[in-house]
Amino acid sequence: MRLRQAVAGYRAGMDAALLAAACDAGPGERVIEAGCGVGGALLAAAVRRPGARFVGMERDSVAVELARGNAELNALQDRVEIVGGDVERGFRALDLPVFDAVMSNPPFFDDPAALRAPAPEKSGAWMADGGLGAWTAFCLKAVREGGSLTLIHRADRLADLLALLAPKAGSFKIRPIAPFADAPAKRVIVRAIKTGKAPLVLLPPLVLHERDAPGHSAAAEAILRGDAALGW
Repeated sequence: MRLRQAVAGYRAGMDAALLAAACDAGPGERVIEAGCGVGGALLAAAVRRPGARFVGMERDSVAVELARGNAELNALQDRVEIVGGDVERGFRALDLPVFDAVMSNPPFFDDPAALRAPAPEKSGAWMADGGLGAWTAFCLKAVREGGSLTLIHRADRLADLLALLAPKAGSFKIRPIAPFADAPAKRVIVRAIKTGKAPLVLLPPLVLHERDAPGHSAAAEAILRGDAALGW
């Protein structure tokens, strides 16, 4: 997959690749990504899941045009649509039917006082103006009953994420993402089912690196290169 990105803006990286690997949409299913940026996760998921159809929603007009160009660059325009929209306006503002699955990498911060302000061209990707609650509310409205929600976020926000999703979603599966086997997880990927009732499952972590070896672990390398999925 090839990806054109803004020189000074937010750049898709590890989180986008892992989110794409966590998407397990089947043939004929429809998937929406909230806040797709230039399409890093969205297009990688479409490559991985050739039988599914994808819609990416993004509020930044420059990113929207880049995402559309990236869909064409990768010959995915027949299965991938990019629409302009804002999470804070809610899913109904898009005037689209609900989806089988939703995926998202919400901005990691919602308190400007909690960190040094990012560069202006990156603030939209780092700072959630409506808070994490606006993103979870959008995702819950975007998916049908029995459909799946897949989000990647900071590990220290796991409790908040579960609390925001729990009133309308369940059957949680949580995949910690740890830099090393002996280090705390920095990220979590959370899978939930709208109206799901199954007990929460804490899955084995994906370990990204080994202390005594360069590069990524074998499991992480296979996922990042598209040779394996991040299964549930």
